[in-house]
Amino acid sequence: MAPILNGTPNGTHDATNGHTNGDSKRAIRIAGASGGFSDRQRAFASLAACDVDCIIGDWMSECTMTLHGAEKVSNQKNNVMDAAGLYDPTFMENLRPALATIQEKGIKVAVNAGASDTEKLAKLVEKTIKDEGLDLKVGWVGGDEVTDVVNRLLKQGEKFENICTGGTFDQWGFDPICAQCYLGGAGIAECLRNGADIVICGRVADAAPVIGAAMWWHGWDREKDLDSIAGALIAGHLLECSAYVCGGYYSGFKQLMDNCENIGFPIGEVNADGSVLMTKEPGTGGEMSVGTCTSQLLYEIQGPRYFGSDVVALLEGIKMEQLGKDRVLVSGVKGQAPPVFTKVGITAFGGYQAEFHYYLCGLDLEDKCEWTERQIRYSIGEENMKKIHCLKFMLNGYCPENPRNQDIATVDFRIFIQTKDPNLVSKGTLDVPGFNRMCMENFLQSCPGASLGNDQRQSQGKEYYEYWVALLPQKDVEHKAYLPWQDKAVDIPVAPNAIDYPTRQWSYDTKEPVDLSTFGPTVRGPLGWIAMGRSGDKASDANTGFFVRHDDEWDWLRSLLTIEKIKQLLDQEYHGGVVERFEIPGIRAVHFLLVDHLDRGFNACSTYDTLGKNVCEYLRAKHVDIPTKFLRRGRI
Repeated sequence: MAPILNGTPNGTHDATNGHTNGDSKRAIRIAGASGGFSDRQRAFASLAACDVDCIIGDWMSECTMTLHGAEKVSNQKNNVMDAAGLYDPTFMENLRPALATIQEKGIKVAVNAGASDTEKLAKLVEKTIKDEGLDLKVGWVGGDEVTDVVNRLLKQGEKFENICTGGTFDQWGFDPICAQCYLGGAGIAECLRNGADIVICGRVADAAPVIGAAMWWHGWDREKDLDSIAGALIAGHLLECSAYVCGGYYSGFKQLMDNCENIGFPIGEVNADGSVLMTKEPGTGGEMSVGTCTSQLLYEIQGPRYFGSDVVALLEGIKMEQLGKDRVLVSGVKGQAPPVFTKVGITAFGGYQAEFHYYLCGLDLEDKCEWTERQIRYSIGEENMKKIHCLKFMLNGYCPENPRNQDIATVDFRIFIQTKDPNLVSKGTLDVPGFNRMCMENFLQSCPGASLGNDQRQSQGKEYYEYWVALLPQKDVEHKAYLPWQDKAVDIPVAPNAIDYPTRQWSYDTKEPVDLSTFGPTVRGPLGWIAMGRSGDKASDANTGFFVRHDDEWDWLRSLLTIEKIKQLLDQEYHGGVVERFEIPGIRAVHFLLVDHLDRGFNACSTYDTLGKNVCEYLRAKHVDIPTKFLRRGRI
């Protein structure tokens, strides 16, 4: 494919705001409307009323990929031909109210809401546009569904090494039912270059809609403009989760209580050199600051290289500058050639899972849990234990000394089970009593202060899915841009300069650490009194990053938080896995990747923290020696 040329926003939009892109190369204003299916439905209508050129949105996750993909396979197996589309069910409610404004102002739209029925969603959008009496062209991007490709490569001996655990596919023990890979933004750019107003995608990478829109607008060359495309990759990462970058999930949230009920959506002005001016929807809560941008940047990254299918961004040189209220300039991103591989998520049916909850109160909680666990294991029996591949007993919470009320003295004792035998988690029979009965029958011989909830539905088995994350050669992916108004599809080839990168990245403790004693007297207290941070998941990996507000605090943070220190602070949460570390001096941040830290990722996870979002807050609550001169500035 020839390098993507400059696009031209439609005439109505240019007449409205007086701008063109062409030779002037003004920034493209891109608004982030959704970070997931649970986001607020007002987004498209609100952002279309702003001065923007493009609205993007992210409706997909590893959870939705798995559930939609598995349902599609089930429908095909059972010959269910008239099933509802397996795209995001909330998307049209968000888009429909904004369509008239989108056409009037010439705003482009690029979203990854298609899930496992991208073409069907595109056709629904087309029908809705026609029903509304409007005239907008709808393109779509395909190639992300790669089940046949994965099965073919497996037969040819491909190992599909797990990028988190390091094991090979034949060690997994599950049969794949569907697979989706992560596409880049080049297909989106091709749709826009050919006149699309709305582009519907399935599993493109979260940042791909921003890359595609900026690549089209600025006419970037896929081989030559790597720094610019890498900057757009980071802009996409900042915009992809909507309100996260405007104060959602922000460690400094206590300063943003006013109007926190309605935090604004972000708008990024992506320049021709790839730098981006981050702003936000006016008249709303939250803020756009170096702190909120740093927080979102640290979310779900993996190391000093941030991989996309179009480009690789180097993170260590990023700079952020507060230019004014709700105006942050992000620059300094350098780009490298894209990888020859892209990430693929492979779904398998895992079995059935259930959980039962006792509520315990008061003293001797560990002993009470041991008492209850012994009784339940006896009820399960040795033969049934052979059919269970995950059984956990978890004491969650504690009773403080001299508790002020009974509820705060009450904890959750959670029993979690996974098995391939549906009978073990059913209502049960005389021969196989079922999980609920195995737990329930011990109630009258239980420990003092035990009680049960009045809703037992979680103790009945539900299907769950295992998820395997590996790398797939991009050359084996049929990435296409579909242009229905031209009745054609355009192939999107792999960039000719693609590189075969190593799976693991470089990792290091700080260079020239400062002697911690030179910071003066200290007070023992939570790390979070001084350091902010953010964490997230990528399959079973968890990442967590920390940052501070002042240069001397940065010297302290980078010297304190070594790899060994993080292992120490993790305490019982450290499972012996690899911990990788790197620094971003321009935003005073230290980042850690906890390899295979989560229990198999969201869909199969047995813990509360299914998305890795709580790792950072747990570590911020751990006590360290904090220089008192930092505390005099005020706690976060």
